[in-house]
Amino acid sequence: MAKPQVDIYTKFGCGYCYRAKRLLDGKGVDYAEHDITMGGPKREEMIARAPGARTVPQIFIGTTHVGGSDELHALEREGKLDALLAG
Repeated sequence: MAKPQVDIYTKFGCGYCYRAKRLLDGKGVDYAEHDITMGGPKREEMIARAPGARTVPQIFIGTTHVGGSDELHALEREGKLDALLAG
């Protein structure tokens, strides 16, 4: 089974974005980072994928909307993140 695509929407200088990416990097996860600092189509894409989401990071693992950095770290603490990343 193929690992799910991981997408993270970020903004320049965002500490929460940095924390989320550091956790993913530490696990050796390949992810697509979408910088929405200046808005544009990727920001609109993020909002379409996560209606009501206006803050960053917004993290998606496959079709699952994880949420932000706090939610990603909570999955890690609960021991659920590795299974989600494995598909």
